Amino acid sequence: MLTRRLLAAGTAVIALTATHGTAAAAPKPGGGGANCGLYTCQVEVEVPGSDGTSGGESRPGTGAGGEESGDASRWTCTYELADPQPPEGSKEWDGHKPGDGAVYEEECQFDAPSNVTMARMVWLADPPEEDAVDPAVLAQQAVDEMLLRGPEIGITPKPGGKGVVGMPVYMWTERGAETYGPNTASASAGGITVTATAKVAKIEWQMGDGTTVTCTTPGTPYKAEYGKKPSPDCGHRYTKPSSTTASGDYHVTATSTWDIDWQVNGGGASGEMTEIRDSAVDITVAEVQVLN
Repeated sequence: MLTRRLLAAGTAVIALTATHGTAAAAPKPGGGGANCGLYTCQVEVEVPGSDGTSGGESRPGTGAGGEESGDASRWTCTYELADPQPPEGSKEWDGHKPGDGAVYEEECQFDAPSNVTMARMVWLADPPEEDAVDPAVLAQQAVDEMLLRGPEIGITPKPGGKGVVGMPVYMWTERGAETYGPNTASASAGGITVTATAKVAKIEWQMGDGTTVTCTTPGTPYKAEYGKKPSPDCGHRYTKPSSTTASGDYHVTATSTWDIDWQVNGGGASGEMTEIRDSAVDITVAEVQVLN
């Protein structure tokens, strides 16, 4: 089944009706308009401001490709070779004979709130050309199916608690498919399937004191037995209390860079993409109180 898009009438189409009428010539594939052929089409067109109000008035248009047509609404038409072909002399051949082109089943969907579908048999001199499928577009569709989030932040001191200047700060994220990867999704069109896999390559931690810490691991969750040991892979130490900031807290932002590899199933085209996600928390860090 082949798909073609054709411009339809109307700045804002709100209704379309179809009734049997006089046969007309079949549209050529990829043409600039949609011929209603065996149908008489009426399109309601919204004309802003034509009656002095914000909504304008509704009036019938001339149909697809007419003088009053616009480009805000579109037809999506699919073509499939009729099997079996109609008998010679039938009206579907439009005056042609078998062997001179072929008859196709055409179905057109109008992209408007009315959501109207029209189907008919049309003669075409040549087979409709199938629209080329861009694997990179399918890859983006696959990524759009994923839920890629910023880090699910773990940090010491915890938000709502209080840390101490000079003590080790641990930063980490939960290792879920949505927060660190791998996350995989596929998209298909035109006989092609593309699979994309996303993983976090790095997390940049802006610590709120002007320092940025880049971690290439998800980090190590803190445990009480670690005591004053620094994080082995993703940590920081504050040298000033958060009271030195306007808010009284350190606003910590963690930004994940997702590296995405995609591949056409069965071999062929491949590529890479990048997505950025972030999340943030506020923490309090105080000075050590010395008692005399």
